[in-house]
Amino acid sequence: MIGHARAAFITAVLAIGAAQLSLQSAVAQVPSQAPAPLPAKPDERSSAYYNFAMGHLYGELAGAYGNRGEYVNRAIDFYRQAMKLDPDANYIGEELADLYVQAGQFERATQQAKDLIKANPKNAAAHKILARIYARQIGDPDQNQGKLDQAMLKSAMAEYQAITEINPKDVESLSMLARLYRVSRDDASAEKAYRAILAAEPNDDDALTGLAAVFADRGDLTNAIGMLKMAVDKNPDPRTVTTLAEFYEQNKEYSKAADTWEMALPLTNDNLQVRRHLAINLLAANRLDPALKAFTALANEDPKNLELQMQLVEILLRKQDFAGAHTAIDKAKALSNSPEVRFAEAGLLDAEGRTPEGIAIIQSILVDTRKTQYSDQERGQRIQFLETAARMQRVIGKTADAIASFRQISELNPAAAARVEVEIIETMVAAKDYKGAKQASDAAVKRYQGDRLVMMEHAALLGQLGQYDAAIAELRALPDASKDRDVLVQISQVQEKAKKFADERKTFDAIEALSTTDQERQALDFMRGAMYEHEKNFDAAEREFRKILQRDPNSPGALNYLGYMFADRNIRLDEAQQMIAKALELDPGNGAYLDSLGWVHFRLNKLDQAADELRQAVLKSGNDATVHDHLAEVYAKQGKIKEAIQQWEASVAQMKSAVPSDQDPEELSKVAKKLESAKVKVAEKK
Repeated sequence: MIGHARAAFITAVLAIGAAQLSLQSAVAQVPSQAPAPLPAKPDERSSAYYNFAMGHLYGELAGAYGNRGEYVNRAIDFYRQAMKLDPDANYIGEELADLYVQAGQFERATQQAKDLIKANPKNAAAHKILARIYARQIGDPDQNQGKLDQAMLKSAMAEYQAITEINPKDVESLSMLARLYRVSRDDASAEKAYRAILAAEPNDDDALTGLAAVFADRGDLTNAIGMLKMAVDKNPDPRTVTTLAEFYEQNKEYSKAADTWEMALPLTNDNLQVRRHLAINLLAANRLDPALKAFTALANEDPKNLELQMQLVEILLRKQDFAGAHTAIDKAKALSNSPEVRFAEAGLLDAEGRTPEGIAIIQSILVDTRKTQYSDQERGQRIQFLETAARMQRVIGKTADAIASFRQISELNPAAAARVEVEIIETMVAAKDYKGAKQASDAAVKRYQGDRLVMMEHAALLGQLGQYDAAIAELRALPDASKDRDVLVQISQVQEKAKKFADERKTFDAIEALSTTDQERQALDFMRGAMYEHEKNFDAAEREFRKILQRDPNSPGALNYLGYMFADRNIRLDEAQQMIAKALELDPGNGAYLDSLGWVHFRLNKLDQAADELRQAVLKSGNDATVHDHLAEVYAKQGKIKEAIQQWEASVAQMKSAVPSDQDPEELSKVAKKLESAKVKVAEKK
């Protein structure tokens, strides 16, 4: 592009030239008949201007007509004559170099630009011509990362560096330099260049987006998101918005990802892939109603898409809409009665409380798909089926069957043997076979020496058995324990069981230093809130849970915990009811949340409703001593003393058989007294 002054000048020269010759007729003729460059005259500058203008005109014609040779050659002739007549006019040489580039004559263009730089090292325009020539010859970074011309990359960067030294506020050149730094994997220099752009143009979208990409390449998604958020706020174009949504998704901030994908819909004309991303993130964020709506629309448009039907099954299952889930399963089976669909049906039956039926389906799948040799994909799928069957068997007390199922996983994949041993140990703990679990864990530590998962399981078991100091010592002895967030979290859990709250606070500080995502920070706030609640520092606990809810109003765990705190202390019961009801909307069928809601309804003297919810909680939560105690309280207040006795007996039995770290003599004494009192009442009536 030529500047306004030069454009005005060319117009004036053309007007002068028109008096000497009709240009339109001249350029239409063949080159031999075209006007020749004007020879030198006493007023050579005037002749130079004319020749330059004619060179420019032929250059424009060359561009318009596919760089026809005659137009290119005439332009070159005119430019060269103009340079002879006015050697100090750098812009003539610059346009000639541009013409060479336009015509693909890179060697001549390069030489021309170098000549200009030799004459004037601070000729930014000449440096730009060279930079563009070199940049064009680097290759495509997106497709040929291993085949880039490193010499051209280095030369291009050198030219752009020279340009930015001449003019530090040349945003266009800084932007190109930053991109080249990224291609050369020099993120530090790229960041410096992008920040220089933002210092000059704080709202530059390309710089904000580029800097976000630099942060993302480093794995610093938090800062990458911050940069892109600024770009989106200033200019929500499709590329920037979808990239921001992808970053939220990668950072597991699914609710924000869903909101951003929704923002992208009108910008992308309701692009199908954007709609699918939106649906997936709504589901990942546990926003079940809008997720159901989004997936239903997609499935209606593509009724033969099995994957969409399976997504609907998952959503309806999580909403505890078992009838709807069965309808979706039937549609999926009509498309393909594959092992995957049958496996989903088994999961549905398990969620309905029909676990033995679910196990039977999985076992039939295992029989139907048995082979002597499996592909990697088939082996992975079979392991998934066995693992699910084993966990179902563990829940319903089929301990031997569960262990047998887990053992088959080791046979299929010997590399998973250590992980399988951990599952077997946890199965024994669930069956309250603490002695067997300890023996198995001790043997696993010897057999799989140095295996992190086995060692962490051994330490966790020691903590459950009440050997707190030994558990913490084993965890601290793990490699890089002080820098391993997972290890520190487990240490804090042992300290919690040991009621070493001062030590736990210090561990939380170390965990906080290693927490980089919103999800990790939220988990830490939750642990802090639970610790304060166990210390009976209820105000501090409430502050932590409020902090979570301020960032994520739809956190079911925080809603339930805070609501239960209120209900258990018999305060702010209306607010507690609203919180727990919302938690159940977000996670329907959750046994712990059902227990919380039943307990708040007991406090509100809504006894029939409370009994209903607590009976469901007993079914969902298995043998939980607290849930049995709550249901007993409801029955006792209803005058159903015999039913209350049954529940208190179950509660006492569970407390006595609990893992040592979960045993609470004071709580056991309270429940035992209530049981004895109820038995006395029954005896008095006889």
